[in-house]
Amino acid sequence: ASVAARREWDLTPVQDRAQIFFKAADMISGPRRAEILAKTMIGQGKTVVQAEIDAAPELIDFFRFNTKHAVDLEKQQPLPGEGSTNTMLYRGLEGFVAAISPFNFTAIGGNLAGTPALMGNVVLWKPSDTAMSASYVVYKVLREAGLPPNIIQFVPADGPIFGDAITASEHLAGINFTGSVPTFKRLWKQVAHNLDRYRNFPRVAGECGGKNFHFVHKSADVQSVVMGTIRSAFEYGGQKCSACSRMYVPDSLWPQIKQGLLAVHQQIKLGNPVEDFSTFFSAVIDDKSFARIKKWLDHAKTSKNLTVLAGGNCDNKQGYFVEPTIIETKDPQDIIMKEEIFGPVLTVYVYPENDYKEVLQLIDNTSPYSLTGAVFAQDKNVIDEAARALRNAAGNYYVNDKSTGSIVGQQPFGGARASGTNDKPGGQHYVLRWTSPQVVKETNVPLTDWKYPYMG
Repeated sequence: ASVAARREWDLTPVQDRAQIFFKAADMISGPRRAEILAKTMIGQGKTVVQAEIDAAPELIDFFRFNTKHAVDLEKQQPLPGEGSTNTMLYRGLEGFVAAISPFNFTAIGGNLAGTPALMGNVVLWKPSDTAMSASYVVYKVLREAGLPPNIIQFVPADGPIFGDAITASEHLAGINFTGSVPTFKRLWKQVAHNLDRYRNFPRVAGECGGKNFHFVHKSADVQSVVMGTIRSAFEYGGQKCSACSRMYVPDSLWPQIKQGLLAVHQQIKLGNPVEDFSTFFSAVIDDKSFARIKKWLDHAKTSKNLTVLAGGNCDNKQGYFVEPTIIETKDPQDIIMKEEIFGPVLTVYVYPENDYKEVLQLIDNTSPYSLTGAVFAQDKNVIDEAARALRNAAGNYYVNDKSTGSIVGQQPFGGARASGTNDKPGGQHYVLRWTSPQVVKETNVPLTDWKYPYMG
């Protein structure tokens, strides 16, 4: 049904497709806002502010900005030739796009499915099992805004079964993915294995998380470091792809920064964000996440290199609650500094302040990820030096700001290395990922001879 609907949808003028997404954005900003926020809070355990910045403004911005970029793209046309006109047609991909979305951002699901559809594609959208309710609201809003049936199909499914099904189809045209590295690698390998059966080379786009850093120079503003790190590491329980989980602090500032972190830590409240608006974050998403984070806490408690400074406890008697945890490491190469945790766990390495150049190289080479990172410094020379050293260490790089909080249209998001294909959703180039352009040359002057003038 999806493939059958593709041709007519692809031939629909982009201006008409755009009106659907503009209307959906208006619905989310107005009459459907409370519903989508409530279901994000209840279903995904978000506080009111975390739900608001995700399920409302970010999703609205994705729909409005991407739609504007799609309409503007039509204006980008090749140069005319003498006696001829040239036209670029921005077609959808031939086949279907599979959108596989995560639990942690309602807006991401709307973007992964919505942008390919906006560009004339048909989409099979598999939402996260733990974000089903809010994702379904997004789907219903799009349908109510005028999206025809079968353009986006909402397909809750077991992950491996869905992956096997889409990669076995000759009509697979693309995969738009956000999730774990192992899952993305599995999909990529399945696509490679089945290349001979596809009608096209499928577009494979993915964002896979990170081991995001805060680097602190001795010239940094201490309060900014403390407040930014608390928010980055612990908002939404560290369940953001961009959350800070490793921090590098000079020994000269560590006493002040440590004191500041521990003082704020004592004030952080865990609880039910729906019933108590003073809650800073709630339980982690499910039992699998809880078990994974607990293993890291157990590692921190038993390793001779690691010292738990605050937190370190967890409880799954009612919900999957993990305390915000701050750890100090003696070894900057400890595995806890390399692998993604996806929970409220921050590990700090204290370095001799004059060794910051070596630390910059350490940051670049420690983890396979390259998603986000932040440099805190007032020394302009150090800021420039860090930018050169960390050029490939982060796709979203912040100076004197926390590593989280990218905004559509302002900081298009994504990273390379193990963090993904760095397609930068939220930027004007993202819509190009989901088109298969066709150039049409129309000649207005008939050809009257087969010979060239020099031939006599």
